[in-house]
Amino acid sequence: MPEEIRNEHEHQQSVDAANGGAATDGPAVILTPRALEMVKQMHAKEGLGPDQGLRISVVGGGCSGFQYSLSFDGYKEGDTVREIDGTKVFVDEISLPYIAGVTLDYVESLHAGGFRFDNPRASRTCGCGSSFSA
Repeated sequence: MPEEIRNEHEHQQSVDAANGGAATDGPAVILTPRALEMVKQMHAKEGLGPDQGLRISVVGGGCSGFQYSLSFDGYKEGDTVREIDGTKVFVDEISLPYIAGVTLDYVESLHAGGFRFDNPRASRTCGCGSSFSA
């Protein structure tokens, strides 16, 4: 694991969400410093409050069978909630097994830019970086 990601991993903390939300030991997902910074910038740009955080989920579709989904949202019953450097991250209980251990990064290149997922448990991924099979 690269030093930058390992350091971010060590700083992640579990927190209880409002209304009895669940928290678990160990990270559900790892955000690189660049991804975390972009999420914070977008959160501020949208003018969202402290109860709104990043929701990471998995939905059917995409070219490999499943597709990652990112949005800003609030806590929902059954969510696993993480607070990473002041940013809440929500994962629903159905998506959690598919994304546990995933690293979310933000990349910029001449060809494309945006969030990229690195899922070490995916059996197949596609070139877009947001579709996988398990």
